[in-house]
Amino acid sequence: MARDWRTAALSPVERALCAFADKLARAPAANGVADVDALRAADLDDVAIHDATQVVAYFAYINRIANGLGVELETFVRAWGAV
Repeated sequence: MARDWRTAALSPVERALCAFADKLARAPAANGVADVDALRAADLDDVAIHDATQVVAYFAYINRIANGLGVELETFVRAWGAV
């Protein structure tokens, strides 16, 4: 999953959440009602949709703070997919 969620063995709900999170992280202005409706169609309620949106937005915010301040990764953190 760390390399490509699209090829991972995910449930329909997990796949819908990943698609939503991916789009929100990469192109936030492109998200809209249709994206929320897709999550509802995957049987997520409004609280779950709200929580997922908050988590994605929080990590985007924190990453921008870290990038803006030039924060470097700790030495014990490995890149995704690194052994």
